[in-house]
Amino acid sequence: MEFKKGIGWRCCYDPETGLYTAEVGGGPNHDLYEITKEIYDRVDDTDVEYPSSLISKGRHLYMAVDDRCGPPYTVVLDTDYQRLCPWAETKISGTLWDEDMTDAAVEVFASEADNREQRRKKRAQRKKQSESTDNT
Repeated sequence: MEFKKGIGWRCCYDPETGLYTAEVGGGPNHDLYEITKEIYDRVDDTDVEYPSSLISKGRHLYMAVDDRCGPPYTVVLDTDYQRLCPWAETKISGTLWDEDMTDAAVEVFASEADNREQRRKKRAQRKKQSESTDNT
């Protein structure tokens, strides 16, 4: 794995999978993203004033929040985040949003539009499993 780092961010390229991923923040507040090669290539350019803003244009995978504005919480936007970012050190803090609440947030917030397709597929799988369990 190849890494680029800066203050408050870290990006990874995994040549085995061809994936580009990134982490913004650290400690109790951090986010994981799947990013493009273009973002990875530019993130440490001298003309990029705020690399975290560039990184946040990627597909949001995971969010842990403990900002003293309320109780801590974690949102798993893509349940495959650990497979996509095996290098990231994540810890569920506070309340973990349930699947229904996460699905609703993804549908409502434009910033999470990149997650809609994968969330809808997983929701359909959960519904199908639930129906097959109910029928037995």
